Amino acid sequence: MKRENVFKLIRFFIVIFIVVLSFFVLYLTAKLTYPFIIAIIIAMIISPAVHFLEKKWKFPRALAVVTSSLLLISIFAGLITLLIAEIVDGANYLSTVVPEHTRTLIEYIQNLFASQIIPFYERLASTFNNLDSNQQGTIMESISKTGSKITETATNFLQSFFLKLPSLVSWIPNAATVLVFSVLATFFISKDQEKLIDLMKKIIPEKVKFSGNKVFVDLKKALFGFVKAQFTLISITLVIVLVGLLILRVKYAITIALIAGIFDILPYLGTGTVFVPWIIYEIIIGNYGLALGLGILYTVVVVQRQLMEPKILSSSIGMNPLATLVALFVGFKLIGFLGLILGPVMLVLITTLHRANVFKDIWAYIQHGSADIKK
Repeated sequence: MKRENVFKLIRFFIVIFIVVLSFFVLYLTAKLTYPFIIAIIIAMIISPAVHFLEKKWKFPRALAVVTSSLLLISIFAGLITLLIAEIVDGANYLSTVVPEHTRTLIEYIQNLFASQIIPFYERLASTFNNLDSNQQGTIMESISKTGSKITETATNFLQSFFLKLPSLVSWIPNAATVLVFSVLATFFISKDQEKLIDLMKKIIPEKVKFSGNKVFVDLKKALFGFVKAQFTLISITLVIVLVGLLILRVKYAITIALIAGIFDILPYLGTGTVFVPWIIYEIIIGNYGLALGLGILYTVVVVQRQLMEPKILSSSIGMNPLATLVALFVGFKLIGFLGLILGPVMLVLITTLHRANVFKDIWAYIQHGSADIKK
């Protein structure tokens, strides 16, 4: 092998090692410092308000940060209060309606057993008694194995649940600690934002600064675009569900629409978590008109979500709709539901790195041992 090719191969493995090491370091850093990452995100959110108060109203920087933070907290607290009030009102209604529906469902199941299950069991028992002893033994063994498997699965699930219960309880003080550190870090980061930016400019090399700044700007734009896209999709779902329920004259349509909007965040499950059991119940009690209406409404919600999601995501984060759809599918196949979020994020990261000529510089380094950054 030529000496030049040997050096190319060495530089290639150096690049691979640096990339893997960087991901490992980023993972450990994020795991240990995530309250401060949350603080950076919050500081970015309130930054326009801080600048407005500082420049227009001549607030001191610290007072502008405190005012903006309190304003953000007040907005979230107000929204949560309204949401809780509406849900509590709806829950009081459901607490009187659900028991009645439950009794109806139990009566239906009892009638089903009396008219269908028991006669079927009797015919099955008669057929079983007519079999020879070997056939009966085989069937009993299969039933026994199936029962044991179901029992084992249920036992493992319950054991796992109760073993995880202490960790769920211990999450509460941990969340409070994270909240305190995030709030304090947000104040200091936002207060000294200009100083921190100047310090980073001095520390970061010029070549890294050029590419890094472009990547950061694109990622910032894409991140907020992604959040905006998800908020838009959920809002569209909420409005469609609300209008549909009002047309169907369902009580507490606002509460149900809000719950459906919250469940719409869940990939694939989405509003089906609310509508599918509801539709089945209405069919069981014989309310076929409402069941049909809910079925049509659910179909409309699902179809608009599938049609609008790639388009809205692509327009918000500047990606091609087909590329966004591929990223969603590949992300889901690789790591499950979380991949539906990380897939587009990775697509944005790869695209921004490409736009910043990072891949071109890496290839130049592998080929020639240097990377020229075009300014």
